[in-house]
Amino acid sequence: MTTAVAAPFRFFSLHVVRTRRLGPSMVRVTFAGTDLRAFHSDGRDQSLSLFLPHAGQREPRVPVELGDGWWQGWRELPDDVRAVMRSYTLRALRRDPDEIDIDFALHGVSPAVAPTGTPTVSPAVAPAQSRGSLSPAGPASRWASRATAGDRVLLLGPALADNRAIRFRPPRDTDLVLIWGDETAVPAVAAILESLPAGTRARVWLEVHGAADVQDLATDADAEITWLAREGGPHTEDSPMALDVIRAAELPAAQRPYVWIAGESGCVKALRRHFVGERGTDRRRVTFVGYWRRGMSEEQLREQA
Repeated sequence: MTTAVAAPFRFFSLHVVRTRRLGPSMVRVTFAGTDLRAFHSDGRDQSLSLFLPHAGQREPRVPVELGDGWWQGWRELPDDVRAVMRSYTLRALRRDPDEIDIDFALHGVSPAVAPTGTPTVSPAVAPAQSRGSLSPAGPASRWASRATAGDRVLLLGPALADNRAIRFRPPRDTDLVLIWGDETAVPAVAAILESLPAGTRARVWLEVHGAADVQDLATDADAEITWLAREGGPHTEDSPMALDVIRAAELPAAQRPYVWIAGESGCVKALRRHFVGERGTDRRRVTFVGYWRRGMSEEQLREQA
C-alpha cells in the first residue's frame, strides 16, 4: 500500500493504544503508529479524516493504492465494504512516544456512568433546553464506544504543521475572541483555548448533553467559559440553546472581535446571523464550521458538497 498524498496531507496507519471516558457522552481514544513520525500540526482546530472498519472487519477497507485517486477508488468500493470515513479534530499530539488523541462525541450511544475523576458541575454550568431524544448511534460512535487496544484505523492528516485544515485564525489585531461550540466542537475548543496566549480576552459558550459532560479546560487566556447542559428542557429544532444566552450577554468592549463557531449546521448559521446581523461583527472576522447536520449522515452531507 502506498501512503503518499499530495502535501500537506498523507495517510497514516494507526492502532488504538488506550481509551478513556471523559464523561457519559465523550470518549478519548489514543492512537499510535510508526507513521506518526511524519505527522505535524500546529493544533488548534486541526481537522482530520478518520477511516474506520465496519463491524466484523479487522481493519478499514480502502483502495490498495492511496495516491491522488484514492477518493474515487474509495467511493467505488461497495457500501458495506469500504471504510467508514468521518471528520474529527486532533485533540493532542505527543512525542516520545509518538501518539495522538481524538475525542469522540458518542451520539446515540447509551450514556455510561461517569468514571471516577469526571469533573463535577461548577456554578458556571447553566441549564438549557433539550434537543429531545438521541438519534440512533452512527458507525463511528459505535466504534469509539467499543474501541480496544490494538484496533486498527487509517487517518488522513497533516504532514505540514500549518495547513488549510486549521480554521481558527484570528487576525493579529483581535482584541476579543468569541467562541461557541456544541459537544462535537468541545475537542477543538479545548485545543484552541490551550493555544491562546496569556492576556487574550475570550468568552466561550459550550453546549453539551448533560452536566456530567462538563470538562476542566486549561488555558492561559483571560477566558470566561459558560457550559450549557441541555438536559431537562423542551425540544427545539433549528436554533442553538445558547442563542438567548448570548443575545443577553453583555460582552467586553472590543473594537476588533473575532468569532469562531462550530457544531450542528443549523445552530452555526443562527449564531452567525446573530453576530453579523445583530451585533454588527465584520463577517470577515467570523469563522463558522458545520461539523454535522441534524437528520443527515456524513455520507449524505458529502453527496451534497
